[in-house]
Amino acid sequence: MDNNWDIAINALSNINVFSHPNNDPVTIRGITDELKCIGVGTDAAVFQHIAAPGYAFKVYAYDKRDKINVEAHVYETLGDSTFFPTCFASTDKYLVLSYEKGLTLFDCILQGIHIPKTVIDDVEEARAYIRSKGLNPRDIHLKNIILQNGKAKIIDVSEYALPGNDLRWEHLKKGYEQYYHLIDGNSVPLWLVETIRRWYNQQRKSSFSYDDFTKAILKLFHLT
Repeated sequence: MDNNWDIAINALSNINVFSHPNNDPVTIRGITDELKCIGVGTDAAVFQHIAAPGYAFKVYAYDKRDKINVEAHVYETLGDSTFFPTCFASTDKYLVLSYEKGLTLFDCILQGIHIPKTVIDDVEEARAYIRSKGLNPRDIHLKNIILQNGKAKIIDVSEYALPGNDLRWEHLKKGYEQYYHLIDGNSVPLWLVETIRRWYNQQRKSSFSYDDFTKAILKLFHLT
């Protein structure tokens, strides 16, 4: 890949990203015609430049920029791996990453696109690799995994330097193994997926029972 990502510098200087309380997605001000927003998170937004489509620019909210060096260090520690994007550079405002084609597993659920078991196996292998590098594989969920030619690409490594197991992947893997066959090949409405996501995040703040949660979800699908 040509190292021409600096062509985006001027356009990126016009972008400002703002975070919000309660873990809500960031908002963006100052969009230009040269940039396309391809992702929005709670700390940052990701852009692609029309003249440098091979790169993804992860622009952090002003009050979250202390995380840039942390994430850059995680990428450096992970090194060259097929499981993750490449980090080409970091500034005081954004990271320069390789653009990864494909749909997230979240989009696959919405569109009824089959998620093969190879993806689950890849994430398991990636998690073992992360641990082998002295990092902690957490915050792995449907929006952070891309289906790429039948394989998994994990696109957000920002929390791997944090302690603790958030159990997100364990719950997703268990749900895939037990219930995915019930919806495989069928598109699921966005409102329903978002409702499930909100319920999950709310219940995780208190006492959480995976079995009780899945029973409630099955009722939504009229499967019990």
